[in-house]
Amino acid sequence: MAGVSDCFAIGSIVACKTCYNTVVEGEVQAFDPQTKMLVLKCAASNRRPSQNDVYILNLSLVSDVQVKKEVTTPPEPAKQLNLKRLNDRVRKNVDSKKNLVDALRAGVTQEGLMLFNTIEKTISDVTWDGPNIVIWNQVKITPPYKADNIQGDARACGHIRKIVEKHLKDNQPKSSKSADGGETKIVSSPASSGVVAQKID
Repeated sequence: MAGVSDCFAIGSIVACKTCYNTVVEGEVQAFDPQTKMLVLKCAASNRRPSQNDVYILNLSLVSDVQVKKEVTTPPEPAKQLNLKRLNDRVRKNVDSKKNLVDALRAGVTQEGLMLFNTIEKTISDVTWDGPNIVIWNQVKITPPYKADNIQGDARACGHIRKIVEKHLKDNQPKSSKSADGGETKIVSSPASSGVVAQKID
């Protein structure tokens, strides 16, 4: 294997050609010489400057390694991780998935799932209570998830009502005129990605 070293200095820039014939280039975060495991920090694929992708590479499965920039000075100590914050995030994600499973078992419709996703884009404190959507522990939206199904604190309900009404407006079936003057109603099917055109006389 060309270019493989017994040690990679933290902070060095290394490029590895994987067994899939792709090149991964990034900054060395860690290297274990016994297992030949190399951890690289690379620019995020979503191009956000505040985020990075992290690759863990088994050098036994890498065809070529090139050191692009060798670092000789000791790196600054790594920032200490906030373990409590990480554990809270993991617990919140697990609880969210469990609530979603319970909601699906309770018979949540496609419309309910779509509305939940819309609300979650702007409000983080949203969860399931069986088939019901709960926001801020103050507002509940029951099936069939229309504006009239919103219950709870009056002020909070007003804000949620605007989101629900906009969501319903943006997702309502669209109509278009056919060549013979009749109206064709475009109906999207939740069960598939297809679109059904239904002519209305």
